[in-house]
Amino acid sequence: MQLPAEVLADTALIEVVRISARPKKVGAPYPGETVAHWADSEVADVLALMGTLPGSGQHRCGFSPGWSVRGYERSLEIVLFEAAFCFSCHEVRMHGAAVPAALVKQFFDVDAPPAQELLARFRAAGS
Repeated sequence: MQLPAEVLADTALIEVVRISARPKKVGAPYPGETVAHWADSEVADVLALMGTLPGSGQHRCGFSPGWSVRGYERSLEIVLFEAAFCFSCHEVRMHGAAVPAALVKQFFDVDAPPAQELLARFRAAGS
């Protein structure tokens, strides 16, 4: 998975959301319960993990993401990105101030160890 350079350099906090519905409009945050906040070394670890997600072909499920992460810059007022993960169709959709159009939709191998580790982190945060 490709992450914008600004995301890698400027993300200070990651908010983990258990998604409950689709946004009402494109670019709006995914609604759901915030289940965790990751800071400091956790931010670097999760961004590195996301960056190692291997690519995959598209699988059709209608995109029903279960989890998203929102990355905030240092003031915690600006959302640099939100990435919503669908482990059924192998798709991640990103939007936000730091996300160029070329990186909005990506596909990842959900069975690869980095994807399984990311899913385990999501589940641990939500329990």
